[in-house]
Amino acid sequence: MPESSLINNAIEVVQLSKRVSDATGELTILRDIDFTVQSGETLAIVGASGSGKSTLLGLLAGLDTPSSGAVRLDGADIFALNEDGRAGLRQAKLGFVFQSFQLLSHLTALENVMLPLELRRDEQAREKAEAMLGRVGLSSRLRHYPKFMSGGEQQRVALARAFVTEPPLLFADEPTGSLDAATGDAVIKLMFELNAERGSTLVLVTHDPSIAARCRRTITISAGQLV
Repeated sequence: MPESSLINNAIEVVQLSKRVSDATGELTILRDIDFTVQSGETLAIVGASGSGKSTLLGLLAGLDTPSSGAVRLDGADIFALNEDGRAGLRQAKLGFVFQSFQLLSHLTALENVMLPLELRRDEQAREKAEAMLGRVGLSSRLRHYPKFMSGGEQQRVALARAFVTEPPLLFADEPTGSLDAATGDAVIKLMFELNAERGSTLVLVTHDPSIAARCRRTITISAGQLV
């Protein structure tokens, strides 16, 4: 692949399909999805509930495998890698923000944010995690456990964890779905600020048109197909 393509396209999706079998036969969740995302771009994936948005995001991250097609992240075909290889790629290149926060309950806020750095054996894990939690306004909550934090605070911890490794790619799956409107607006504003500061590529799944409107580009999935 030409080097210019690697520089310009952070994500390439080629004829991506996902089918599963159930009691009634074969169900097509996604069919022949094609698109690219340029480096530094912000992209919203929208569509009705059950349209396949979250399945698509899981495939982009290599958390699921397709029935056919390819996904390339910075030129690397993620499904040419085995499971360990995909995990290594995620660790090196991806930050992920989930609707349900996905914090480890037995770890403090600081320990949750330190974890991806420790997996990289980063000797400055504590300093970087403390600085990142300060950036999201949680310097006074470093040693608090998730159960003692509000939903908005937990999602800010999740943002800090996603950004602390300075990943070139950030995926967010309905990041405000568990939050009230005011808290959700504050979290989204913070996420876009952090993303702009670091120049990462953001792919966001949302059902909220006001959030999608913040992105440079929007694609719509309907009944498993790209509209």
